Amino acid sequence: MKVEKVKLKRYSVAFKKEVVREYEGGTSETSLKQKYGIGGSTTISRWIKKYGRYGMRHELMVIQKPEEQNQIKELQKRIQELETAVAQTVVDKLMLESLVAQIEAEMGVDLKKNIGRQSLSAPRPKPKNRRSQ
Repeated sequence: MKVEKVKLKRYSVAFKKEVVREYEGGTSETSLKQKYGIGGSTTISRWIKKYGRYGMRHELMVIQKPEEQNQIKELQKRIQELETAVAQTVVDKLMLESLVAQIEAEMGVDLKKNIGRQSLSAPRPKPKNRRSQ
C-alpha cells in the first residue's frame, strides 16, 4: 500500500495582507485565486475578515416605492433631454461662430467689435424729454 503525500500550502501574514489589499482595491476573489493559485472556497474571505479594513464587499440593494422609481425614471429622462438640448446649443453656437468668421473674412470687417453699435446710416431714436415733476 502506497501513501500519497499531500502538499499543504502555508501562506505568510504579509502575503495574506497583500491579497486582501488587492481585494480592497477592487480585484475579485476569483481572479485572486487564479492569480496566486490559492485553493479552498473560503480561504480569501477568511483573510478578508481577519485582515481587511472594511470586511467583505457587498452589493448595494436599493429598495424603493413604485412612485420613487417612476420619479427617478422621469428625472433621468429629463436629464437626457437637457443634455441633448445643451449639445444642440453647442452645435448651433459653433455654426454661428463659423458663419461670423466667414462673413468677416469675406467683408473684411470685424463684426464682433461692431456688435451693439448702430449703423451710421440708420436713424437714431430721439431721446425723450423728461420734465421734473
